[in-house]
Amino acid sequence: MPPSGSDIRRQFIDFFANRCDHTSVPSSPVIPHDDPTLLFTNAGMNQFKDVFLAQGTRPYNRAVDTQKCIRAGGKHNDLEDVGRDTYHHTFFEMLGNWSFGDYFKAEAIEWAWELFTEVWGLDKSRLYVTVFEGDENDGLDADIEAENLWKEKTDIDPSHITRWGRKDNFWEMGETGPCGPCSEIHYDCTPDKSGGHLVNLDDPNVIELWNLVFIQFNRGDDGKLTPLPNQHVDTGMGLERIVRVLQNKTSNYDTDLWTPIFNSIQEITGANAYQGSDKDPIDIAYRVIADHIRCLTVALADGGRPGAAGREFVLRRILRRAARHAHQTLGVDGPMLYKLVPSIVDTLGDTFQEIAKYSAHIAEVIKDEEESFLKTLDRGLELFDKAVINGDGKTIDAKTAFTLHDTFGFPIDLTEVMAEERNLVVDRDGYEKLMEVARETSRATSSTDQKMQLPPDVLASLQTLQVHPTKDGDKYLRRSGRAQIKAIWNGRELTDIANDLCVHGIILDHTPFYADAGGQVGDTGHLITDHHTGELRNGGSQFNVLETHKCGDYVLHIGRVVNGELRCDDQVTATVHNGNRIATEANHTSTHLLNHALRTILGEDVQQKGSLVDHDKLRFDFSHTHAMTDEEIEFVQQLVNKSINADSIVNAQEVSLEKATEIYGVRAVFGEQYPDPVRVVSIGATVNELLKNPTNKDWYNCSVEFCGGTHLPSCAAAGQFVIIHEQSLASGVRRILALTGVAAEAAYEAGGALLERISKASKLSGDALLQEFNALSQLVDELTLSQPNRHAAKHALTLLHEKAKSARKKAASSRKDGVLEQAKIIAERDEVIVVAAIDGGDKETLLSALDAVRSKRKGGAVMLFTAHKDDGKVTIVAGVDKQLIAKGLKAGDWVREAAQVCGGGGGGRPDTAQAGGKDPEKIPDAMVAARQFAEKATV
Repeated sequence: MPPSGSDIRRQFIDFFANRCDHTSVPSSPVIPHDDPTLLFTNAGMNQFKDVFLAQGTRPYNRAVDTQKCIRAGGKHNDLEDVGRDTYHHTFFEMLGNWSFGDYFKAEAIEWAWELFTEVWGLDKSRLYVTVFEGDENDGLDADIEAENLWKEKTDIDPSHITRWGRKDNFWEMGETGPCGPCSEIHYDCTPDKSGGHLVNLDDPNVIELWNLVFIQFNRGDDGKLTPLPNQHVDTGMGLERIVRVLQNKTSNYDTDLWTPIFNSIQEITGANAYQGSDKDPIDIAYRVIADHIRCLTVALADGGRPGAAGREFVLRRILRRAARHAHQTLGVDGPMLYKLVPSIVDTLGDTFQEIAKYSAHIAEVIKDEEESFLKTLDRGLELFDKAVINGDGKTIDAKTAFTLHDTFGFPIDLTEVMAEERNLVVDRDGYEKLMEVARETSRATSSTDQKMQLPPDVLASLQTLQVHPTKDGDKYLRRSGRAQIKAIWNGRELTDIANDLCVHGIILDHTPFYADAGGQVGDTGHLITDHHTGELRNGGSQFNVLETHKCGDYVLHIGRVVNGELRCDDQVTATVHNGNRIATEANHTSTHLLNHALRTILGEDVQQKGSLVDHDKLRFDFSHTHAMTDEEIEFVQQLVNKSINADSIVNAQEVSLEKATEIYGVRAVFGEQYPDPVRVVSIGATVNELLKNPTNKDWYNCSVEFCGGTHLPSCAAAGQFVIIHEQSLASGVRRILALTGVAAEAAYEAGGALLERISKASKLSGDALLQEFNALSQLVDELTLSQPNRHAAKHALTLLHEKAKSARKKAASSRKDGVLEQAKIIAERDEVIVVAAIDGGDKETLLSALDAVRSKRKGGAVMLFTAHKDDGKVTIVAGVDKQLIAKGLKAGDWVREAAQVCGGGGGGRPDTAQAGGKDPEKIPDAMVAARQFAEKATV
């Protein structure tokens, strides 16, 4: 019976760990949080990149692992091929062994052959090897050394060794950096062993299994190669491919790595069983859905998330491709991808335990994304069908493709797949033009803050000038320190002098300033020359530090000269603004307490997604699918304040990563990689106490995190904690904004006072109630309050609003009665032209009064004025009968004349009109002017 996929993975690692004395290391996250140059981890060497670049070391010089990899964007992108054939994947495992300056070609070749032919028993006659043929442009000869080693160390058929060029057999990390020749091992899967001539021709029956890379050169900026002082080995073998060969299958998808997922798809959808066809739409859907759910599950377990940009958008594309097949090809109604997560746990959970640990969270995120896309999927498919019917029979027009993307969430590659299924193409050029217009519009309506940074060439110049990295070990001590200015950057170039003409960045040999990192803002303060106390004296110079940033290994103090000038090599006293630092530390320590409290109240699935800590506030983003209730927020606040009131100890210490990860309940940012040793911050117990008994479950009651930031020595200095906002940030991500200290106390007091005032207002009536209700409605949005208090106040105001509406109706009814009573008296005047003022009216009651007077004074003209008590404005209405209109008096002209006297304007029809004014004191003058105007017009 052939070995299982799990057996093969284990046999590979055991071979190198036991037989060849390698250290078995865990896979790095597939989301490379610490490497912005990568969308996803796409090769086993990614986690050792710093070693190859001579920027880092490991406590071992031989390593073996299985690395989670995703190739679904950028240079390495297999996304569009998944489903179309039977061997491409977005997610795969890369089995690999490494030597860091230890063994080289001979051992790598000998061990590879031993594993293949002796441990796994592969047919030697089916194995083919390629070596580098050399390159004239680089001045490189053929890799005769590797070729001879294959002949000397193995019994491979020499005719199965072929030479290939730089494209196939020379590996490079990038345009510059470590590189070297490689030797690939291929396997002939053809039934009659006739595939030797198909090596390196991308034939599915003759596949590359293992690539042995021999890193022995460095390519400089000038493109030239120089030998490395230390030579390395980097090998990679796709698990899915070797499992296919060892299980004697014709496709990667026919192995036991996939059958459990296919079985789940069939059980959930009721589709026909998978047959392995590369043409049947059902089988294509099986492969797409199975591959994509594996990829999504692994990525989300490592801290990824579907979203609108970058790698997040790639994950959203992957999910929507799979959802479209589930819905359209397999006929599934509603979300179903999330139901497949348990099958991924079954196949990968033992090896990558984070998948099992976060499975509930992963399924929830996928379900939310599916539901969101399904809301627009049918309408998008309908638009696509219309474009097919109304098109030219060859092309999906650019506008349709853009609308599908912009309105219905269809990634362009999904539209292209759908078009290909109909033997059509998408007008991609036109689509890209529309996208660029949209991007330009977006850029024109948004702006981003740019912080001063040192470009790569400046960092290189600093190293050339032998400016050593900034020593910042004093950043945790809250004290001033003497330092020497080593470099000055003016935003354009390195200079010798900093003056008051522009913002400068200053690099010191060592600093007490904390540079922004991990969500904590950098310190502010000042640099002063010529005085050891840090106080400015006559003749000294002062530089105010407004921001502090980390640029490579340097700390950049950004600010302005406020007195004198500073020069390179000057001695300065560097002083941190302790007020801001302590407030920032209070917010940072409270952020850790908040993180712990959220997990206690909402559950272990809560994961930190980001944070911002400064001296004013703290902001915390976390994974959670629904808005928190006021009760949950209250409980979280209570837990945080309990630690503050208890003055829980805050302790930090650097610990080896291995020991740190053993501490029960320790938390880290989801999917992040940490240095070794790592700084552990514990609240509620000292780090030494944790290390003495790391598995003690009591530590779950403590906050224990990996963190490089600054903190309070104990919690009481935080004073008080209050959450002022909890809101949605993105699908499945919530954001909390909170305050500590005096600001938190003020928010609590303001909330209590507001609720008490609302309670008192409920006992008012009439105009007093209305005035207080209006004032409170404005106040609840202006005050900084805890979110539960804000919600409680709004709820109380809702109840008060009902009472206020009733009071308003009574007041309006009473006001109308009063106005109509006045109108009745006015109507009794024996005048053709009536001009009068009414007390306590408004626009509506004044119009009613106008109708009442005119009904009694047929054939005349009436103008009424009223002054509003609430806003101090004037309303004027007028009505003129036909007889007077015929004489020349028009209501629109009449009210306009009166309104101008009151500082306003208006107009209307000849028979009725209305106007407004701003000055009630002018009403008597306006009435005189109105009467004169009317009398003159009707003479």
